Amino acid sequence: MFRNWMLFLFAIVITNVYSQSLGIEEVTKTELKQIKHEKDTSAPAAILYKKGRTYFKYSSKSGFTSYTEIALKIKIYKNKGLKWADFQIPYYIGYKFLEDEAVEIKKAYTYNLENDKIIKVKVAGESKFKDRINENWNVKKITFPNVKVGSIIELNYQLKTENLTELPDFQYQYEIPVDKVEYTTKIPEFYIYKGIKTGYAEIETDAVLENASQSFDDQYSRTMTMNYKQVKTSYKAQNIPALQEEEYVNNINNYYSKIKHELEVIRMPEEKPKPIATTWNDIAKSIYSQKEFGGELEKNKYFIDDLRTIVKETDSLETKMNKVFNHLKNRMNWDGNYGYYPRKEIDKAYDERTGNVAEINLILTAMLRLSGLEAYPILLSTRDNGLAAFPNKTFLNYVIASVNIKGKVYLLDATDKISNVNFIPVRALNQFGVLMKKDGTSEEIDLMPKINSHTSTNILVTINNEGEALGKVRNQYWEYNAYVFEQKNDGYTTESLIEKLEKTYQGLEVSEYTVQKTTDFSKPTIENYAFISSNSVEIIGDKMYVAPLLFFTLTENPFKQETRKYPVDFVFPHQQKFNISIKIPEGYSIEKIPDPKAIAMPDNLAGMKYNILTTGNQVQLLYTFDMNQAVIGSEYYEALKSFYKEMINKQTEKIVLKRM
Repeated sequence: MFRNWMLFLFAIVITNVYSQSLGIEEVTKTELKQIKHEKDTSAPAAILYKKGRTYFKYSSKSGFTSYTEIALKIKIYKNKGLKWADFQIPYYIGYKFLEDEAVEIKKAYTYNLENDKIIKVKVAGESKFKDRINENWNVKKITFPNVKVGSIIELNYQLKTENLTELPDFQYQYEIPVDKVEYTTKIPEFYIYKGIKTGYAEIETDAVLENASQSFDDQYSRTMTMNYKQVKTSYKAQNIPALQEEEYVNNINNYYSKIKHELEVIRMPEEKPKPIATTWNDIAKSIYSQKEFGGELEKNKYFIDDLRTIVKETDSLETKMNKVFNHLKNRMNWDGNYGYYPRKEIDKAYDERTGNVAEINLILTAMLRLSGLEAYPILLSTRDNGLAAFPNKTFLNYVIASVNIKGKVYLLDATDKISNVNFIPVRALNQFGVLMKKDGTSEEIDLMPKINSHTSTNILVTINNEGEALGKVRNQYWEYNAYVFEQKNDGYTTESLIEKLEKTYQGLEVSEYTVQKTTDFSKPTIENYAFISSNSVEIIGDKMYVAPLLFFTLTENPFKQETRKYPVDFVFPHQQKFNISIKIPEGYSIEKIPDPKAIAMPDNLAGMKYNILTTGNQVQLLYTFDMNQAVIGSEYYEALKSFYKEMINKQTEKIVLKRM
């Protein structure tokens, strides 16, 4: 998905740093009168124009600082597009030695056409405010006034950052179509960047080498002029289609087309070139050197007394690991905040029994180490945060613990009271994490589950003469299926769980509901309930048509697009088994049953086995569905879509009963 390109240098011209604000084409009556997008009539909104530029300014105090300006013109076509009236600009505040990034709103207007006149309304100051996402990120929020179907909103903002190791991403593909895009970077010759293009939409690129100059005040308030060369790169694209989110996607933001820049070399005059391209080892060394991370991991006096009562010297390594993990998981309460740096000293967090992700899992790592285990923190980016495209601290927002026992790595996260060893929360299942060691070395650790998580469903059901299906269900959930089931249903009353089932399966009446939870996901969580289903049987004349899978029948293909550019993410491999015994009503005989069938995807990525047996007035369905891989590449999309189509066709075949 990622493609690098070389910046080709062609001409020499002369330029100065930008002084004028970034402008875009004025809003016209023709645009305001538009009632639907020309190329995508289903679009709820469209970006008519996006223009951007990134340039550098020099000061004697902080050296070069990068500025990125963005101008947007967005048209609203439908009510679903009104959400674009609430705009958010995230910016990073988690630096240790740099100034926080800053966002400035330069222009924000709403345009409407009233009585054939363009009415322009400025966004008021109280409609522009900042909010805190977490310890590393703030967000600037803008609420545009008087936005309705037909409106156009215009926004111009600037992002300032002293972090030159990467430039702000320039995104040019969204969930809505983009008509026109222009982006320019002007990068001083002292900084050599690697350009990285993500996504699948094409963009034209052109680069020239030009002379540049800018003035600044030195430490004595004298005006100085600096002359240098810079690389000017221009990007242009038109008619970029919307990238629609379909079922089973990790984070759609991973797949929008963007331009990224990673600093590779600093090349100052009369100095040797300084390679900058960061590795995970560099990041491990940097993070560990901070007292908020490495220093906190060294503390242990605050839990020694508790640890003596938890583990014994004679315990096996696995037993020690489980005892420490369960102690901390039960003691600590997660406050909902992410991050890999503690917000407070971890001994205080331990005493208060509450903390963020870093506080809890760094305590866990320290306790495991003092128990005699080889334990390391693993830093990662959560699913909501996106994939780490290349080594960079700003991609990371989460930390878990790990233990190495005889070469096997165990993953632990004590922020979730439901989690088990090697069953970290789903939010953390995002391809890989980076195991970091004190000596500055690191190792990428695959976080994705490799074995199928199982669900087994047994149903005994009787069909009555009115076409109702009455029976009992016994569901058993193992591994991640058990974890997800317990997490989704944690805290619900029995009445609420019954209500959830009845909403999920139309025409279902549930009673006698019970759940037996497990604390060990290698053992099943067991769900039992009785039911009456009014939608599983259809009576036409003297015949009954029975859905063998009853209300569990899959009737709609979740994969509807003709093509798909991004992978299909099922989070973890899984297996679903059904053993359904159906007793037919008195006075009816079995006229027809579906034929057995087995289908499979290429490379055994998924499979289904379907078999129906009859004995007297009993029909038994044995059904198995296997999804053998957590993430399936887009090259298999057509095969996956066909597999689901064939599977649904089979599931929707009916048992035919005839009145005798």
